[in-house]
Amino acid sequence: MNRRTMQRTRNGFTLIELLVVIAIIAVLIGLLLPAVQQAREAARRSQCRNNLKQIGLALHSYHDSNNALPPGWFGITAAQPDVNGLNGWSWSARILPQLEGSPFFKTLNFNVKVGDPMNATARLTVLPYFRCPSDLAPERWTINAAGTATPMTDVAGASYAGVFGKDEVDDCDGLGPGSPCSSDGAFFLNSAVRFAQVRDGLSTTLMVGEHQTRPASGWYYTWSGVIAGGDRAIVRILGDTDVTPNHDDLHLDEFASYHNGGCHFTMGDGSVHFVANTVNLSVYRNLSSRAGNDVVNEF
Repeated sequence: MNRRTMQRTRNGFTLIELLVVIAIIAVLIGLLLPAVQQAREAARRSQCRNNLKQIGLALHSYHDSNNALPPGWFGITAAQPDVNGLNGWSWSARILPQLEGSPFFKTLNFNVKVGDPMNATARLTVLPYFRCPSDLAPERWTINAAGTATPMTDVAGASYAGVFGKDEVDDCDGLGPGSPCSSDGAFFLNSAVRFAQVRDGLSTTLMVGEHQTRPASGWYYTWSGVIAGGDRAIVRILGDTDVTPNHDDLHLDEFASYHNGGCHFTMGDGSVHFVANTVNLSVYRNLSSRAGNDVVNEF
C-alpha cells in the first residue's frame, strides 16, 4: 500500500461512523429543545405575572385617587345605565394613567362609544401590559355583530379580564337599557366597588385573571371595552368562575391561560397568585366573591 492510499484511509469516515455521529447530534438536539422551550416559557410566564402585578398596583393607585375601583365598564345612555355599553370603556382603559399611559389615555374619547370612528386609533392600539407573552391570540381582531357572522369593529387584543364573580357574565347579554347588570365580584356595569366593601378580605378575593383562548376557537378579548351591539361583547373584558381554570367545558366567559397547570390572578391586595386547574370549585367560586362571608384559608 503506498503512502497516498494510507493517507486517504486515515482521513476518511465510514458510513457507520457518520450515522453514529448524526444519531448523537439528533439525540442532543432532542434533549436541548425542550430545555430551551421551558426556559422561554418560564420567561414568558414571569412577564405575564409581572403584568398582573403592575395591574394590581395600578388598581390600588386608582382606588387611592377615586376611593373606589374602576367600573367593569361604563355605559350611560340618556342618563340611564345601558348594558350594551354606548360608552363602554372598560376597567382596564380607566387605569391607563396609573400604568404610565397618561398621554395615550388622553386620546380616548369617553363622550362617544368605543366603536365610534373617533376612537379607532385608540381601540386598535396594542398595549403590552395587557398582553401575556404566552397568549397565541392575534394582536388585533374583528368582533362581529351580535348573533351574526357580519364583521363589525376591529379592536386590539388583551389577555386579562376583570372578575365579574360567581354569576355568569352571559346573564347580562340581551338586557335592555335600565336593566341591572351587577354581580358579587369586583367589576360589573357602572360599578364602583370600594376596598371596604370587600369584606371577604383583599388577600383572598380575585380581581383580575388571565383570559386567553385557543386561536382555533375564534374567541378573543380586548382591553378597550364593551362594543355596543357586538357579539357577546361584555365577556370580552370580564370573566366569571362558573368552572375551574382551563376546564374542558371552558366557555368564552371563563378564565384560561396557556401556562401549564393553571392561571395567574391579581388579588385585592395587589399580590399575584397562580390558581391551579385542580382548585376546588367551591373554593374558586368563593375567591371571586367580594362579600359573601366566605372563608378561604388555602387555594
